[in-house]
Amino acid sequence: MTEEDALSIARDAVLTLLTMSGPIMAVALTVGLTIALFQALTQLQEMTLVFVPKIMVVFASLMLLLPFMLAQISAFFEGIADKIIGLP
Repeated sequence: MTEEDALSIARDAVLTLLTMSGPIMAVALTVGLTIALFQALTQLQEMTLVFVPKIMVVFASLMLLLPFMLAQISAFFEGIADKIIGLP
């Protein structure tokens, strides 16, 4: 395995990680900002108001995006397996 192969695998791993975690992080950020705006407008500073809706929405988005995430990780591992098989 050359340095180019190792860098290619590392780059693919990072891109797969970002592709899989990006949508979930965006959903969590959007819900967090919406709740923070709601709290700022109503001056309601309840701690559970932040965590419960965010956990529920992130869990729901995980269930919704799970097939996409599995397809991404499967494609990554198939690429790794092809590279391993192709080694001399």
